[in-house]
Amino acid sequence: MTEEARNSEPQTGPALSVVGPGEGETIVLGTTRMRVLEDGSHTGHRLAIAESVLAPHTQGPPQHRHGLHDEGFYVLSGVVRFTVGDEVHDATTGTLVMVPPGTPHTFANPTDQPAVMLSTFTPDLYVQYFRDLQTLLADGRPPTPRAHSEVMGRYATEPATDRV
Repeated sequence: MTEEARNSEPQTGPALSVVGPGEGETIVLGTTRMRVLEDGSHTGHRLAIAESVLAPHTQGPPQHRHGLHDEGFYVLSGVVRFTVGDEVHDATTGTLVMVPPGTPHTFANPTDQPAVMLSTFTPDLYVQYFRDLQTLLADGRPPTPRAHSEVMGRYATEPATDRV
């Protein structure tokens, strides 16, 4: 087979994914704006990536545990306060926080400035949770703890009720 014939054959496997500035799916969760850069559809569902902007004084989700996925957070700008069990970590620009399955955690922006972080989810299971939560918040009222727990439960996640 000639080089030209090899290069003209259809390519198999996943297609290259390029998401430019301002592109990607936007999910609004109260004072947090998330831009899904990869929802898992280009990675065989092994990895999802999102950029989140936390407005000043944003309280994060209730402390919770994921049963089936790792979650990573890389702080691009600002300060993000991570509470992991009883430990508090103020992560500044350039800090990476990795949370393995089963670890109780939450995050917040305690400052007067926005904070931006890049999050990874391996596997991609949790992206659909954010879509479902946006729907739950659509009427403008905070969800009841029971409704929030039900949505979390769909994605092998539960509130860390021993860490309220």
